Amino acid sequence: MSTSSADIIWAVSALAIAGVILRPAGLPEAVWAAGGAFLLLILGCITPATALRGIARGADVVLFLTGMMLLAELARTRGLFDRLAALAVARARGSAVRLFGLIYLVGIVVTAFLSNDATAVVLTPAVAAATRAAKLRDPVPYLLVCAFIANAASFILPISNPANLVVYHSAMPKLPDWLAHYTLPSLAAIAATFFMLRWAERHALQGDVATQGALPELQPGGKMAAWGIGATAIVLLAASTFGQKLGLPTAAAGMLTAACVLIRERASPRKLLKHISWGVLALVAGLFVLVEALQQSGLIATLSSPLRQASGTAATAWFAGATVALASNLMNNLPVGLIAGSASQAGHISPHVTGALLIGVDLGPNLSVTGSLATILWLTALRREGIEVSAWRFLKIGLLVMPPALVAALALVIWL
Repeated sequence: MSTSSADIIWAVSALAIAGVILRPAGLPEAVWAAGGAFLLLILGCITPATALRGIARGADVVLFLTGMMLLAELARTRGLFDRLAALAVARARGSAVRLFGLIYLVGIVVTAFLSNDATAVVLTPAVAAATRAAKLRDPVPYLLVCAFIANAASFILPISNPANLVVYHSAMPKLPDWLAHYTLPSLAAIAATFFMLRWAERHALQGDVATQGALPELQPGGKMAAWGIGATAIVLLAASTFGQKLGLPTAAAGMLTAACVLIRERASPRKLLKHISWGVLALVAGLFVLVEALQQSGLIATLSSPLRQASGTAATAWFAGATVALASNLMNNLPVGLIAGSASQAGHISPHVTGALLIGVDLGPNLSVTGSLATILWLTALRREGIEVSAWRFLKIGLLVMPPALVAALALVIWL
């Protein structure tokens, strides 16, 4: 590849990623990612074969997100998350601190089995409704739980974050290996995030909250959605145990559950499909094409070389994890994860360094509102509820919450 073509690829990719983060003119993130990929194709910097190869590499993530978005939207529209949030208010028995802890626990479960994007998109409105029912003057501390746990719990299981599929791609560890490698780091990150977030918001958690009245009744469609989510989790855990790709089983389970619920209710799929953020799929596909172009330009090989040469040292793992965590906040963790995953696969680096890269990609975004797609979706959900959280407020809390969790998780993943 000529130097000029490589320069154009780097420039267009940088502008596209900046567009994804900043959203100039309010245009959706997908417009910038897909537009950048299309521009490279039009300029002749990449061939149609290269673009198709990038899209094919992202197919598993696209299928995974399709299934998860279907399940999450079913759960939302059938009141499953409203029910969970109302249960949390009822079990809090008037205690603000207990309500905070229960919402955190619900966030862990949702993130683990439905992915961090579901926590951001679906649990956030339910928690907002719960805080209104509890007559809280400041709902933000409870809503912050949704943002921080979405990232902190996102490496409990391979299915907890689409970025996990991006980093490992075809080399995804089997479930027993994943659990052996990430259970302790994940628990450490979850615990550190909880205690630091609770301390940061300690003044807002004083006093009592109103008790929950009658719990919203879960309709048959909601119960069926819950059973479908449970069955999907079992299928995905089985697929992960045997080292199979997760995208197709997730998409199939989501479609089957949706079909069962819609047939049971004799409802049209139009309303369900209308509220799903399909632009996320175009965003992912566009980013995969951009990363394929960057790999063609030689950038990925350049990045993977130092990792491969020093991959046996703990210092390399610490540096890689911390660098990726910071880069995720500057560039967003999805493109950073794609680049880190490509560099990892190209360099054949040690499991400890790969683990550090994954933790940096998953946990690093708890520093700022631009760090992850989940946090961006969380902000969007808040705006729909008429609630604003400034980037500065989030950063001040992120500076307290993220570093201890990152250090604890990296220390354990390097030690294990």
